[in-house]
Amino acid sequence: MLTAAEIQRFSTDDFPERDRIPIWRDMLSRSVIKAEIVAPSTVPISVDATICRLPNLTISRVTNSPYELKRTPSLVADGDDAVNFSFFRKGGLTAQQKGQDISVQAGEALVWSNGHVGSCTFQGPTSRLSLIVPRKVMERAVPDLDRLVMTVVPRDLAALKLLCSYAWTAVDEVSSMSSELKALSATHVQDLLAVTLGATRDVAEIAKGRGVRVARLNALKADIATNMGRQDLSLETLARRHGISPRYVRSLFDGEGTSFTDHVLGLRLTRAYAMLCNRARAHEKISTIAFECGFGDLSNFNHAFRRHFGLTPSDARALALES
Repeated sequence: MLTAAEIQRFSTDDFPERDRIPIWRDMLSRSVIKAEIVAPSTVPISVDATICRLPNLTISRVTNSPYELKRTPSLVADGDDAVNFSFFRKGGLTAQQKGQDISVQAGEALVWSNGHVGSCTFQGPTSRLSLIVPRKVMERAVPDLDRLVMTVVPRDLAALKLLCSYAWTAVDEVSSMSSELKALSATHVQDLLAVTLGATRDVAEIAKGRGVRVARLNALKADIATNMGRQDLSLETLARRHGISPRYVRSLFDGEGTSFTDHVLGLRLTRAYAMLCNRARAHEKISTIAFECGFGDLSNFNHAFRRHFGLTPSDARALALES
């Protein structure tokens, strides 16, 4: 279940039904989420979780069936006064804390405090992203943190989308990060969370320079990697999907000493090279691979490939097959 020092994965499907709640409670619920679990008596509990631990940050991606979480007085007494921020990709919950009752729906997020008793009830199947940050870390950026506890963050907040996109991707990449990158990634998430929660003006400005641009660029790159095979991929359509201007997209790539066009071309050529070297695809025409990678013209593909790698696509395939 432990695949790396910072990554922990759990699925109730790996255990007999009678053991699922005790194992979930002992391994993750009390130690990571810091809450007791109360499962319905009529429906078997189902939970799939990936927990990523970074400096002063825990990121959880969880899908689950209906159940209830309770932050009990004994757990509050353990001194863990962290901020728990949960974004709901699917489903929602009702929450009770500090004398308030609120409902959170898909696309929204909840600000919760581990320093108070309370409960959360998942009404149906749920998929969520949770961020847990020590209170002392967040208070430096958000001095009015208490006022934000039990706040629902609206779905149309641009900073929320950026935060969740960056944090979700970080979980997949942490196992290949150096210790320096892990610390930097955690800082970016904390910065974006501070901006999302309404950080002070000074801290927000720091975050915009240190974290928001990086996170925005990573989100753009993830979008490009997903859609690079589309011939209609353009700077304008990419900017429109992310709700920013084409000029801002250009400036983000300029900051890395490259351009949108060069980045897309490099990804497409690298993908094409890998496909040409794949023995399972040796029977496919080079033109088929070129079009699949997003090239609309075979002549342009051949020219760009030779300029980039110093050999033709046919030569690259032949060398790979020979070796």
